[in-house]
Amino acid sequence: MQGSGFFPKASYTPPAYADPELFTEEEIFIGAEGWELPATLTVPKGNGPFPAVVLVHGSGPHDRDETIGPNKPFKDLAWGLASRGIAVLRFEKRTRQYPTKCAEMIESFTVEDETIDDALAAVEALRRDERIDHERIFVIGHSLGGMLAPRIGVRDGKLAGLILLAANSRNLPDIILEQVQYLASLDGKIDDTEAKQIKETEEIVRKIKELDIADGEIVLGASRAYWEDLMAYDPVATAEKLDLPMLILQGGRDYQVTLDDFNGWKERLAGRENVTFKLYEDLNHLFMSGSGLSSPAEYQIAGHVDQTVVEDIAEWIRSH
Repeated sequence: MQGSGFFPKASYTPPAYADPELFTEEEIFIGAEGWELPATLTVPKGNGPFPAVVLVHGSGPHDRDETIGPNKPFKDLAWGLASRGIAVLRFEKRTRQYPTKCAEMIESFTVEDETIDDALAAVEALRRDERIDHERIFVIGHSLGGMLAPRIGVRDGKLAGLILLAANSRNLPDIILEQVQYLASLDGKIDDTEAKQIKETEEIVRKIKELDIADGEIVLGASRAYWEDLMAYDPVATAEKLDLPMLILQGGRDYQVTLDDFNGWKERLAGRENVTFKLYEDLNHLFMSGSGLSSPAEYQIAGHVDQTVVEDIAEWIRSH
């Protein structure tokens, strides 16, 4: 869903909507023994207990800020929400902190290992903190994290609500193919190399959807166990079974998770009084503003999560 190549570290300039004088940050660890993950807890100053959120990453071995190029969308969210009275816990993703260990167990590795177990551990860490309102802990999932948010909600059973940012409602292989086709057509034509790549991706997608994956075979960085788990998971059907407030947000310029996905959530959840949908026409996958067709190059331009998104999330949390 999101690329995670190597980029040089850049200094962080806070967005105008974040005021570091209004909160403190502390380093903690979350996770089970053997999988301890460095994390940052951002807590508003003043008298608690405060509502709180756990931030859950998109796909790829992300750091706690979900750094992409010069951009740090999770740090923007943490500082923006903490400036508005909401505590935020963000953590290093397991695949980033323990790449060798994860690779060694790749044949049995699923999204439970990659994402869900650690998100649940982060929620439990908040429940142990007396500064946090234990009745008002939310999960914010971005991209793959958003798709898995309903599953996290089922597993936990006591969350106050879910916030889905650019969450796909369709299966991941179809979205991967759609991304390859989109990027190939950005310049208005598809050359022979791009056509070959599309054809190869079509074959990969077929293998995944049919689970035509041999023991020990790795497809797009994952084994049969991973894809079998994901292909059996319907995020919208899982959300339908949850009686949880949900806020579902989508950028109109997002080419990675598109309006087709946003509409997939709306078609089956729009009748629910406790589900809110918001579309931001000029925002991309990182919920940063731009114009024209979005592309990977856009992620290398320094920006911040749009202030309206932060304010909408904070207002929604306060209302619950």
